[in-house]
Amino acid sequence: MTDSPNPGPDLREPDLPRTMKVRQKALRTGWTTGTCASAAAKAATEALVSGRPVEVVEVALPSGRRITFATERCDVLSADRAEAVVVKDAGDDPDVTHGAHITATVTRRPRSSGLELDGGIGVGVVTKPGLGLEPGGPAINPVPREMITQAVREAADVDREGLRVVISVPEGEKMARKTTNAKLGILGGISILGTTGIVRPFSTASWRASVEQAVSVMAAQGEDTLVLCTGGRTEKGAMLRHPELPDVCFVEVGDFTGAALRRAVDHGLTRVVFVGMAGKLTKLASGVLMTHYTRSKVSTELLGEITRQVGGGAELSARVDAANTGRHAYELWEGAGLLPSAGTELCRRVADVLTRFTEGAMTAEVAMVDFTGKNVVAACPTESNA
Repeated sequence: MTDSPNPGPDLREPDLPRTMKVRQKALRTGWTTGTCASAAAKAATEALVSGRPVEVVEVALPSGRRITFATERCDVLSADRAEAVVVKDAGDDPDVTHGAHITATVTRRPRSSGLELDGGIGVGVVTKPGLGLEPGGPAINPVPREMITQAVREAADVDREGLRVVISVPEGEKMARKTTNAKLGILGGISILGTTGIVRPFSTASWRASVEQAVSVMAAQGEDTLVLCTGGRTEKGAMLRHPELPDVCFVEVGDFTGAALRRAVDHGLTRVVFVGMAGKLTKLASGVLMTHYTRSKVSTELLGEITRQVGGGAELSARVDAANTGRHAYELWEGAGLLPSAGTELCRRVADVLTRFTEGAMTAEVAMVDFTGKNVVAACPTESNA
């Protein structure tokens, strides 16, 4: 808690809007890797049972809604093996797995019963705890597992005759390089994901969930210092500042600082380091814990107040008050030689907000980086006390 008599700004964590922007036409929804895997698995199972390729298959979403998919390819490879491919359509969501060929290979298991599910080429292997999946097993999340199991059971009596289903994704390892899988300990490919089966365009629900999951994975490693970074550039700066910490401690939090801190407190973490640029730090210093641009604005008035507090003259303070952006205010501070003192005060205010939000459960260190993300220009505690 702060020693200042000023209790600080009200803490706010606004909800995101259903859509990020007002658009001329509705954005097209898509299907998760989990949904596509269930469709491919059902098509391959039907082909195995009937002995004929399947062109169209219907599967259930977790909500009970039924969806029809066309297969890209479906082959009966032998009397005991069939394979089907469904191409993932992510709709209008910018998804690295859009266009992925989700493949299911179904094989009979003689003298056995039940369904065995595994991952093949391009599906990651779990190597760390904290994901809700068994280390050493495939990165196929619980809801997709349930969907695949239901889909296969609709096509075959697995209690009478056992089946082995292998989900694979050609090019999945390459796709995974554009995700945070390696940091989470998922190696060799993508994850088969989804909780609703539907990809909402520009949905931030998946990002928020990935942030919370990353915090859980970090906690499961026994680490107690969580480093929140607003993006890739700030993460690099954070790693340079804290080379003693393993990669798992660094989480790209985006707009979801509040969600990350709640999960951290749930896991008993005791220290948070936040590394960001001027704009995001200003929003946090204003007490806003969900900083998406549709729900919060940079308060340059707060930055003007800081300018006056650290000895800036009336003219400079007025210019900062009227600044166009947080970056503009940063540049004004830099030009006036006030960047170290003003930046440090901004970081102090953010640290106070983070500590208050966790009700004192976590100590907070905050660093402001320049716009390359590599250089720390101010911090609280200061470098000598950090």
